[in-house]
Amino acid sequence: MSPELNHKAPDFKLFNTEKKETTLSEQKGKNVVLLFFPLAFTSTCTAELCSIRDNYAIYNDLNAVVFGISVDTLFTLGKYKEEQKLNFDLLSDFNKNVSSAYGCLYDEFIFGMKGVSKRSAFVIDKDGLLKYSEILEKASDLPNFEAIKSCLEKLT
Repeated sequence: MSPELNHKAPDFKLFNTEKKETTLSEQKGKNVVLLFFPLAFTSTCTAELCSIRDNYAIYNDLNAVVFGISVDTLFTLGKYKEEQKLNFDLLSDFNKNVSSAYGCLYDEFIFGMKGVSKRSAFVIDKDGLLKYSEILEKASDLPNFEAIKSCLEKLT
């Protein structure tokens, strides 16, 4: 079950591609965009994350930090971040705890894979409250970036 809007977003502790522990609670005072994605090196995930890369100034201007989260290892995500020249952190949810806490985990994905993150977007305000939630069932769909930006604009 995903967290409810206007309630405290589930905190997490994950490692980024530089092997640094990152928590949601340490982001207090900033707006946060969490983008869960199924798998690194796939076409839709690359299109999504490169779109964020190319428009990162918009999120910066809205006092927002963006994190991409998948169940890939931090080593896989490091290679992916490097190849795509991504300018924001990718976090490894290898143990699937955070994807589960946010209600965005496939029971079964393609090729019989189990426990892959659903493409999802969440906006969390400066106080840690969930202000936007979008969980997509089809991995080929992209989040509504205009709705995400609109939500962030209301928080500034």
